[in-house]
Amino acid sequence: MNSLRYKLSGVTYSVWQAANFSSRPIFLQCRLYSGPTSFPDYFHNPIFRKEEQAKLIESNELSKLAAAPVKPPGVSETSSVYYDPLVNKVINHVMKMGNKKLAREIVEKAFENVKRTQIERYHLASTAEEKAKVILDPKDILHKAIENCRPLLQLLPIKRGGITYQVPGPITEKRSLFLAIKWLLEATNDKERTIHFPEQFAWELLDAANNTGKVVKRKQDLHRQCEANRAYAHYRWQ
Repeated sequence: MNSLRYKLSGVTYSVWQAANFSSRPIFLQCRLYSGPTSFPDYFHNPIFRKEEQAKLIESNELSKLAAAPVKPPGVSETSSVYYDPLVNKVINHVMKMGNKKLAREIVEKAFENVKRTQIERYHLASTAEEKAKVILDPKDILHKAIENCRPLLQLLPIKRGGITYQVPGPITEKRSLFLAIKWLLEATNDKERTIHFPEQFAWELLDAANNTGKVVKRKQDLHRQCEANRAYAHYRWQ
């Protein structure tokens, strides 16, 4: 087979042609996109959630995306009411060596322990007001726990005059979410050998949802250190 190269809009393509056949292209390979996806940058991410589609309809932006090329959704991405992107992200963080089935079972077991604990607290509550304060949905507890664990600031090492200063600065939403999940899993792994992972993870989620525990203390310590190093904040712009 012969290989012909040409440029189209600054992108180099390779067209493979059969030696004994016509000059019709057999295979087209784009050399610019080296990531795991074969779609160019102008392809939009899929909008498969009904809530997001409703927002596009209200803002009249759906007509703009009607003729735009869209990437296909992932295998685990669905419009089902049981799909939660945050739960899926936590499962991916728990997963090791690509064993996603085991990671999903561990997270579901932790949710079961959270549910049992909350139902027990619900039945032990004496008044209707106390029962109304008990959150029974484990997914709501996960959302609340991660929201309480997300830091608002971060320390950036900046070197000035041979000395490295820990300079406080703002943190992005993506980095903040990553640190919250990472700290929860690190606090869960810091346990005794007699305690299983789902049980410890359930306790950490309940503590973080109540704005207590090791992860919330770690976030507060980071904020306290950022407050103590506020004199170095001007190094961000120098």
